[in-house]
Amino acid sequence: MNEGSGLLKGRERFFALDDGLRGTLEEWGVGGPPLLCVHGMTSSRKGWTRLAGRFSTERRVFACDQRGHGDLADVTGPMTLEQSVRDLESATRAIGDPVDLLLGHSWGGSVVLCGGPRTGARAVVALDPVIRVRPGTFAADYVEELRDLLSLDRDNRIPRIRELYAKDDPLDREAKVHAMERMSVAALERIGSDNGVEEGRWDLRPLLESYPLPLLVLLSGEDSVVDPEDRQWLEGLGGSVRVRTIEGAGHNLHRTHLDRVVEEIRAFERVAFGESPA
Repeated sequence: MNEGSGLLKGRERFFALDDGLRGTLEEWGVGGPPLLCVHGMTSSRKGWTRLAGRFSTERRVFACDQRGHGDLADVTGPMTLEQSVRDLESATRAIGDPVDLLLGHSWGGSVVLCGGPRTGARAVVALDPVIRVRPGTFAADYVEELRDLLSLDRDNRIPRIRELYAKDDPLDREAKVHAMERMSVAALERIGSDNGVEEGRWDLRPLLESYPLPLLVLLSGEDSVVDPEDRQWLEGLGGSVRVRTIEGAGHNLHRTHLDRVVEEIRAFERVAFGESPA
């Protein structure tokens, strides 16, 4: 398959979330152990299309939208990390087979870190995950820069999104449109308020101190959401936690440095599973 050609399209089907909402599960590939991908804030399931093209000859690759994004853009609450993990559990049940590998980026990295032990996954990959949010930083770092864009109506917003991401691969650019064309600022604000971010409650370090699964934390070399102090802490964990950095890559490393991300995931698979899946 030629990722980036625009020809790689996933198969879509609906599944039920635990509170009766309807999610959309997208699937690429025809066989092999499942890989389930979880996007971050302002992204969507379609943002995994290019990566899916790299793994879909050996795996069934799945992705679904998180609340407030894409097909679930009209859902603005609850936006707790716990609810996101329950949604992840619903997605794994819809897949039917045990998930071999969970992969998440940024906020989605937080979800897979929490959800890995609860879903029965064999291993977890977190791409520049939100490990900790310091009080007083959430609105400035995650909300305010998007307020003007998300105040536009849909007809004016879509051209603006395409303009902002004009240099990205066309598949990644259209994934951003899918993610944000109906998104509201309220959804982003509730991620902060519902998770007690200002009170310092977004802190996954206690979970990671004795993580029960093989884990790859793949960090960006620039513009990372993981600050230097937490990066050093992660690197000292050892055990089942493998920490790698892609120098020169920004926060969206799976879009700008896809080859290297795939290389790191494959190397991790060999360590975690003893051999590359076939």
